[in-house]
Amino acid sequence: MHTIEGVVPILITPFFDDGRIDEASLRSLIDFNVDAGIHGLGVALGSEVFKFSEAERAEIVRIVVSQTNKRVPVIINTGAAGTHLAVQHAIAAEKGGADALMIMPPTFFPVGADEIFDYYSAIDAAVSIPMILQDIPQAPISPGLALRLADNCKNIKYIKVETLPMTQKVADMAKAVTGCLTIFGGAGGVYFIEELRRGARGTMPFCSQPAEYVAVWNLFNAGDEKGARKVFNDAFIGMNRLGGQGGDLFYHAHKQLLVRRGIIRTAHVRSPTMKIDPLTQREIDDVLAEIVLTPVTFAG
Repeated sequence: MHTIEGVVPILITPFFDDGRIDEASLRSLIDFNVDAGIHGLGVALGSEVFKFSEAERAEIVRIVVSQTNKRVPVIINTGAAGTHLAVQHAIAAEKGGADALMIMPPTFFPVGADEIFDYYSAIDAAVSIPMILQDIPQAPISPGLALRLADNCKNIKYIKVETLPMTQKVADMAKAVTGCLTIFGGAGGVYFIEELRRGARGTMPFCSQPAEYVAVWNLFNAGDEKGARKVFNDAFIGMNRLGGQGGDLFYHAHKQLLVRRGIIRTAHVRSPTMKIDPLTQREIDDVLAEIVLTPVTFAG
């Protein structure tokens, strides 16, 4: 597989109003993203993966792999609170057709660098596809540890940086691991341009505005930073402000945008989730109306 870089959206999971996975909507969402020119697709925390049963994990992998149909690489998040479980998730994802794995360190109990190293080493020994380290605030991965893992684990090829301050962490990571690991930005693509300037080679944003993210990537790589900034500011500031208000409001905002685009059937978010009060809903409606002037009905 060629090196993954560019725009790799994390799929939201469409549900029916009763919480069941809506396969038709998910297949529609995958095509919407692939048709926009994205460079890969991920199933991760933004997909509510932590709310899935084991059977649902397998179902999501089956749907995403089959619908993507090798058009772009499929990345599955297989991190877990325990090493044994993370290994089992990783093996299942590889057997299910995933092209790469994204794995965050355990977060339930704090662990040190040596324990994190052992965790990734065990997963690396169990699979044969590329692995993406996921550096998150709850379990940060230092540049030194990332380099140690890259040197000792044959499948670790990437790192997604999400530890605050993200732009500085990307810069520090690039100094340490360039040539060993490809760096992705995260946190919904909020600092996409800043991360690209500092050595990132892609981002993993939400999947509701894929064409706009691809446009930013193409403009930046063509040397047109001014054009990239204009597209970014016009397309994403409103959604980023909504997502930054706290809780899991971002799920609601992005799902409602996809409903308004006619890509998915409902904006249902699995419980527990924040309650959207009337004022916040009005603010969501205002932002979405600026992005999609005329709502489209889901035709799946």
